[in-house]
Amino acid sequence: MTLGEKQRAFAKHFGLLIARIYEQGYECSLDWGYRPPEVAAYYASLGIGIRSSLHTVKLAQDVNLFKDGVWLRNTEDHRQFGEWWEKQHDLARWGGRFGDGNHYSFEHEGRK
Repeated sequence: MTLGEKQRAFAKHFGLLIARIYEQGYECSLDWGYRPPEVAAYYASLGIGIRSSLHTVKLAQDVNLFKDGVWLRNTEDHRQFGEWWEKQHDLARWGGRFGDGNHYSFEHEGRK
Protein backbone atom coordinates (compact mmCIF):
# COMPACT_ATOMS: atom_id res chain seq x y z
CA MET A 1 0.00 0.00 0.00
CA THR A 2 1.46 3.39 -0.97
CA LEU A 3 1.64 6.31 1.44
CA GLY A 4 -1.13 8.08 -0.50
CA GLU A 5 -3.36 5.02 -0.31
CA LYS A 6 -2.74 4.79 3.43
CA GLN A 7 -3.53 8.50 3.89
CA ARG A 8 -6.84 8.12 2.09
CA ALA A 9 -7.75 4.97 4.03
CA PHE A 10 -6.80 6.71 7.28
CA ALA A 11 -9.05 9.68 6.44
CA LYS A 12 -11.96 7.37 5.64
CA HIS A 13 -11.60 5.35 8.83
CA PHE A 14 -10.97 8.41 10.97
CA GLY A 15 -14.33 9.76 9.83
CA LEU A 16 -15.91 6.54 11.07
CA LEU A 17 -14.17 7.01 14.43
CA ILE A 18 -15.65 10.48 14.81
CA ALA A 19 -19.10 9.11 13.97
CA ARG A 20 -18.61 6.35 16.56
CA ILE A 21 -17.65 8.87 19.24
CA TYR A 22 -20.86 10.84 18.67
CA GLU A 23 -23.01 7.69 18.40
CA GLN A 24 -21.83 6.72 21.88
CA GLY A 25 -22.93 10.07 23.35
CA TYR A 26 -19.53 11.72 23.44
CA GLU A 27 -18.17 14.72 21.56
CA CYS A 28 -14.71 15.52 20.28
CA SER A 29 -12.49 18.18 18.87
CA LEU A 30 -9.37 17.68 16.82
CA ASP A 31 -5.99 18.35 18.34
CA TRP A 32 -2.71 17.63 16.50
CA GLY A 33 -3.22 16.37 12.96
CA TYR A 34 -0.52 17.22 10.46
CA ARG A 35 2.77 18.20 12.06
CA PRO A 36 5.54 19.56 9.83
CA PRO A 37 8.78 17.57 10.16
CA GLU A 38 10.66 20.57 11.57
CA VAL A 39 8.03 20.95 14.31
CA ALA A 40 8.26 17.23 15.12
CA ALA A 41 12.05 17.56 15.32
CA TYR A 42 11.78 20.57 17.62
CA TYR A 43 9.34 18.83 19.96
CA ALA A 44 11.51 15.70 19.96
CA SER A 45 14.47 17.87 21.03
CA LEU A 46 12.35 18.95 24.01
CA GLY A 47 11.47 15.35 24.85
CA ILE A 48 7.90 15.70 23.56
CA GLY A 49 6.97 13.18 20.90
CA ILE A 50 9.31 11.73 18.32
CA ARG A 51 11.07 13.10 15.25
CA SER A 52 9.59 10.37 13.03
CA SER A 53 6.00 11.06 14.13
CA LEU A 54 3.24 9.70 11.89
CA HIS A 55 1.73 13.18 12.11
CA THR A 56 4.46 14.27 9.65
CA VAL A 57 3.08 11.94 6.97
CA LYS A 58 -0.61 12.61 7.67
CA LEU A 59 -1.28 9.23 9.23
CA ALA A 60 -2.10 10.34 12.78
CA GLN A 61 -4.64 12.50 14.54
CA ASP A 62 -4.98 13.42 18.20
CA VAL A 63 -8.53 13.72 19.55
CA ASN A 64 -9.85 15.72 22.49
CA LEU A 65 -12.73 13.70 23.95
CA PHE A 66 -15.67 15.23 25.82
CA LYS A 67 -18.64 13.86 27.78
CA ASP A 68 -21.34 16.22 29.02
CA GLY A 69 -19.05 19.15 28.24
CA VAL A 70 -16.18 17.78 30.36
CA TRP A 71 -12.82 17.24 28.66
CA LEU A 72 -11.71 13.65 29.29
CA ARG A 73 -7.93 13.76 29.34
CA ASN A 74 -6.96 10.28 30.54
CA THR A 75 -5.91 7.39 28.33
CA GLU A 76 -8.53 5.21 29.99
CA ASP A 77 -11.25 7.61 28.81
CA HIS A 78 -10.31 6.75 25.22
CA ARG A 79 -10.09 2.98 25.72
CA GLN A 80 -13.45 2.02 24.20
CA PHE A 81 -12.71 4.11 21.12
CA GLY A 82 -9.07 3.04 20.88
CA GLU A 83 -9.95 -0.63 21.02
CA TRP A 84 -12.74 -0.12 18.48
CA TRP A 85 -10.32 1.81 16.23
CA GLU A 86 -7.79 -1.03 16.27
CA LYS A 87 -10.42 -3.41 14.87
CA GLN A 88 -11.31 -1.19 11.90
CA HIS A 89 -8.20 -1.78 9.78
CA ASP A 90 -5.04 -3.91 9.89
CA LEU A 91 -2.93 -0.73 10.11
CA ALA A 92 -4.99 1.06 12.78
CA ARG A 93 -3.04 1.77 15.96
CA TRP A 94 -4.16 3.42 19.19
CA GLY A 95 -1.73 5.48 21.24
CA GLY A 96 -3.13 4.12 24.49
CA ARG A 97 -0.86 1.13 23.91
CA PHE A 98 2.18 3.42 24.32
CA GLY A 99 1.06 6.14 26.74
CA ASP A 100 -0.60 8.54 24.29
CA GLY A 101 -4.30 7.79 24.76
CA ASN A 102 -5.74 10.47 22.49
CA HIS A 103 -3.58 9.42 19.52
CA TYR A 104 -5.08 7.44 16.61
CA SER A 105 -2.88 6.42 13.69
CA PHE A 106 -2.10 4.03 10.86
CA GLU A 107 1.19 2.14 11.00
CA HIS A 108 3.72 3.11 8.35
CA GLU A 109 7.24 1.76 7.81
CA GLY A 110 7.15 0.13 11.25
CA ARG A 111 6.08 3.31 13.00
CA LYS A 112 2.94 3.30 15.14
